Amino acid sequence: MIYVGIDVAKDKHDCFIANSDGEVLLKAFTIPNNREGFETLFQRISSVSGDLDKVKVGLEATGHYSYNLLGFLLDKGLATFVINPLHTNLYRKSLSLRKTKTDKVDSRTIATMMMSDMNLKSYSDTSYHNEELKSLTRYRFDKVKERAKLKTSVSRLVNILFPELENLVPQLHMASIYALLSEFPGASHIASAHLTRLENLLSKTSKGHYGKDTAILFRNAARDSIGSHMPAKSLELNHTIKLIQELTIEIDELETEIKRIMDEEVNSPILTIPGISYRMGAMIIAEIGDFNRFDSADKILAYAGMSPSTYQSGQLDNCYAHMEKRGSRYLRYALYNSTKYVCQWDESFAAYLAKKRAEGKYYNVALSHAAKKLVRLIYAMEKFGQPYSKAA
Repeated sequence: MIYVGIDVAKDKHDCFIANSDGEVLLKAFTIPNNREGFETLFQRISSVSGDLDKVKVGLEATGHYSYNLLGFLLDKGLATFVINPLHTNLYRKSLSLRKTKTDKVDSRTIATMMMSDMNLKSYSDTSYHNEELKSLTRYRFDKVKERAKLKTSVSRLVNILFPELENLVPQLHMASIYALLSEFPGASHIASAHLTRLENLLSKTSKGHYGKDTAILFRNAARDSIGSHMPAKSLELNHTIKLIQELTIEIDELETEIKRIMDEEVNSPILTIPGISYRMGAMIIAEIGDFNRFDSADKILAYAGMSPSTYQSGQLDNCYAHMEKRGSRYLRYALYNSTKYVCQWDESFAAYLAKKRAEGKYYNVALSHAAKKLVRLIYAMEKFGQPYSKAA
């Protein structure tokens, strides 16, 4: 076998090639991160092996920097392995006590790891093409998080400009309230507004839910309000609401595209599980990628960072195993949120959660047990391509 180790960087990649006997076939060399560099790498691999089936290429998971090179290698039919940087770092330290860390050393370390047969799984076309879904779900996650921060800012500003409003409505974050605050950003503005204008605005944006009585209620509350008249804060409120509305449009577009991919390209049975929607289902599928990479559901739990940590030395044994939380935070987030809804919608999961709670476990600990049960279910469904059934 021929082993190729590649240390990926933004502008260049360092490569090292050896065979299964440990013989160095090509000393560490550097290629530019462009088409010419990729072709040079492929030519050098071809020059040491006429059979590409006997070649294994390893590179670290470095986010978007490795994406183009990874696609090139897969298109060439090379078995490519994407390795966790944490593994290569620990492996490099185990080889020597010297604190030597260079790109060329890393490329050799990766090749050596490939030789040691660490039960690595090659990256598949399924995982590569799944990157589009992963990109969309992560982008949506960031946008939703950004919108949540802006909503907190709206609550803060309303508490300064018109604190009484929060007690007059079910919640501030409604289309009708945003429309009201966009045009009248503060108690002083609402207090001096024409009643007919207030009524028409509220009626239109609330689809008839709010009318003249609500307009009178808001205006009277505004006239007696302790809210401050601060033009700077009013301007900030107006701009913040605009940003929230723009983000909402973007999130809706992302969710439409995610739904299309799930329906047309992925067609996963995960959506048949009660309580799992396109949002969380797509994130779970996107983060896991090719289920064939994992030998068991426990490997997926470890990948999500949901496995309990273990520490034992001599007579000392940890009495409370904390969750590792080292894997994909996106997958961990999606699994926890999905589990909450599945426990609400599915009787078997609700009973399992109740059982763990009856054993004296805190809610979050009990929920983590239910999440592990959910992962085992999803793994089995994806492996056999079977939809969810309560008997499972």
